[in-house]
Amino acid sequence: MPPLKPMLAKPLDALPDGELALEPKWDGFRCIVFRDGDEITLGSRNQKPFNRYFPEIFEPLRASLPDRCVVDGELIVEIDGTLDFDALGQRIHPAESRVNMLAEKTPVSFVAFDVLAVDDRSLMDEPFRTRREVLETMATGFEPPIHLAPMTTDRDLAMRWFDELEAAGLDGLIAKPMDGTYVPDKRVQFKLKHVRTIDCVVAGYRMHKSGDGVGSLVLGLYDESGGLRHVGVAASFTAKRRGELIDELAPHVLDDLSDHPWAAWMNAEAHADGSMPGAPNRWSGANPGKDHSWIPLRLERVVEVRYTFSTDGRFRGTTKMLRWRPDREPDSCLLTQFPTFDPIDIRAYLD
Repeated sequence: MPPLKPMLAKPLDALPDGELALEPKWDGFRCIVFRDGDEITLGSRNQKPFNRYFPEIFEPLRASLPDRCVVDGELIVEIDGTLDFDALGQRIHPAESRVNMLAEKTPVSFVAFDVLAVDDRSLMDEPFRTRREVLETMATGFEPPIHLAPMTTDRDLAMRWFDELEAAGLDGLIAKPMDGTYVPDKRVQFKLKHVRTIDCVVAGYRMHKSGDGVGSLVLGLYDESGGLRHVGVAASFTAKRRGELIDELAPHVLDDLSDHPWAAWMNAEAHADGSMPGAPNRWSGANPGKDHSWIPLRLERVVEVRYTFSTDGRFRGTTKMLRWRPDREPDSCLLTQFPTFDPIDIRAYLD
């Protein structure tokens, strides 16, 4: 019965030894579906139900799943064969009218990759090989937008998926021990993600929530027209490093924000797409007191950061600062550093 925390994965730099089930890592919202007749609950990773945000998925789930079951998977938005996490994120909205409009405009699909129970039978203590067999039998009744996640034990094939499917918005591989049981909220699976580095202009910083030093560096890259684009932040500094960064950045603090290329972020219209530093975002309602203010810097420092995923010329998630790059000029930090890929249609993997 809900709520139930999903099983998690530990990040690794290479696939571990042993007999593994290997799956593409979907870029969506983790979701455990609980079905009991007509009643369906969409459980999220934080255990709060998704029900109000994705009304369009209920009838497909009723048509595809057994009357009583618990299935683990991912809610995704696919547009023209590519996953669109930004469109998925916009589905989390407080207004019912907008929820219903987006349900038609950017409907979700559900990709099933594990099963926890069928009828009166709990499968959580069964090995994954058994759970997968049950899921594959169940999947004979699936119809789009309900899909079975592809899985292989062939490491060469999995690494081809790892390389090829990034172009369609997938961000790595999940590796599951074939004999592993389902352990909620524990990192007993593994994930292999793309890790890259990139050089960025440090355009400003935010203070740490404690008030003790730098909490995050605000990062930018230049586009082909010479405009500086906000691409994300670098954070997760130790207390000692937060204090050091205050001293290192002090000579570069810009007293007059009007001299900064992002001065317009203070205007309401600049916040329309949520891309400017300090702009409110869709999660602000859950934390209305969060301080989004930042301290502008002269565009003089370049930092190398490590990241795992990017979409539309922005980092997904927080990057990690590796080192200062005094050998790089800020105007050499271009958006073209982000990799480009040959297009691939993810729908071919969702039969």
